[in-house]
Amino acid sequence: MAEEGGGAGERKVEAPLPETERIVWREDAGRFETPDGEAFLQYRLPSPAVMDMVHTYVPRSKRGQGVAARLCDAAFAHARDRGMRVVPTCSYISDTYLPRNQVFKELVHKGQDPDPKSSSM
Repeated sequence: MAEEGGGAGERKVEAPLPETERIVWREDAGRFETPDGEAFLQYRLPSPAVMDMVHTYVPRSKRGQGVAARLCDAAFAHARDRGMRVVPTCSYISDTYLPRNQVFKELVHKGQDPDPKSSSM
C-alpha cells in the first residue's frame, strides 16, 4: 500500500467497520438494522418529509454495546441528509437517545399530527 502523508513511515489506513458496528438501511422493509437483522430500528413515512421512528429492538445478546444508539445515529443522519423531520414515537428514542444527543433535537417534527391521513376534514 502506498504511503500517504508527509512523514516517513506515516500512512492513513481506513479499515472497514466490523460487522458488529455496521448499520444497514433496508428501505424495502422500512428499517435500519445490523447486518444479521437481529437488531433494528423500524420507521414509517407518513409523508415524504417525515420519518416516524416507531420501534427500536436490540436482542439481549447485543445489549450494552451501543447498538441502539448506532441504529439511531444512522436513522437520524439519514433523515438529516434528506431534509426530513423525525417523529420519535419509540420511547427509547424520545426518552433516552434524544436527551443524550441534543444535536438531533432540531430534526424533531413539531406538528401535532404527522400522519395527514388521520386528520379529520
